[in-house]
Amino acid sequence: MVEGTGRPVVSVGPVTLPAPDRGVDLEVRVSAPVTGTDLPVVAFSHGFGSSSRAYGPLVDAWAAHGFVVVRPTHLDSRTVGLAPDDPRAALPWRTRAEDLQRVLDDLGTLTAAVPGLAGRVDPTRVGVAGHSFGGQTAGLLLGLRVLGPDGVPGADLTDARVRVGVLLATAGRGGDALAPGMIERMPWLNPTFEGLRTPTLVVAGDADHSPLTVRGPAWMTDPFRLAPGATDLLTVLGGEHSLGGIAGYEAAETTDEDPARVAVVARATSAYLRSALVPGDDAWTRARADLDPSVVRLESRV
Repeated sequence: MVEGTGRPVVSVGPVTLPAPDRGVDLEVRVSAPVTGTDLPVVAFSHGFGSSSRAYGPLVDAWAAHGFVVVRPTHLDSRTVGLAPDDPRAALPWRTRAEDLQRVLDDLGTLTAAVPGLAGRVDPTRVGVAGHSFGGQTAGLLLGLRVLGPDGVPGADLTDARVRVGVLLATAGRGGDALAPGMIERMPWLNPTFEGLRTPTLVVAGDADHSPLTVRGPAWMTDPFRLAPGATDLLTVLGGEHSLGGIAGYEAAETTDEDPARVAVVARATSAYLRSALVPGDDAWTRARADLDPSVVRLESRV
């Protein structure tokens, strides 16, 4: 069974998965509690330019709450150094989703790389999560699709293995919601949420003023407003794009550093995931009752 919270965590990386079709092997970091069995899995997608080394404040909390978290480094990472004219840079939304699917395909290899983890993981209990561009990436496995220039949805990458999602500071709809020139620079910023039917928690900051949109922080609530499967919206009061600092300990991109915000986001997302992936776990019910209204606001459909 999955045990309680606050357990010591082990993190191993990079674990390399051969990927000849990708041009460079896929590097993954695996974080897990040192105790517990039947552990559920969360595949996490980082923001544009980041890497599997980031998001320690969030991932450490999830692992301490009983999750095995696998973090691939996508091709847009600064650590990969892909040239702007590289053909693989043209469809980052597709290659990112394929990275998440590859880590789910190769869970056995990844868990075997962590001493003492083999045999303690339940590969049937899978969630996906992501921050910023990583939120759209995770959304693709939940049912989100990217519209082409002709308005026709791109490939359906919904993954039946995934039972729950968490989207953090994730882009909203395209079209007239985008700032001038953005659709030409980033054509993947044109999603449709109609097919996103997997239960999903959306987390957004009410001070997240993105240069990608003309709609202000409300844009980041679109995944909740427009996706049939999105059950809850957690709004972080005063939260900017890093939601208080989830991207890393003392990370330079954190403009709204606030440990209290990070702690609430970590507890709430962990509770949502646990209740979805661990039978009989009422963590989300308890977390909803304990949310600090001075830090977050919750809106629910169910």
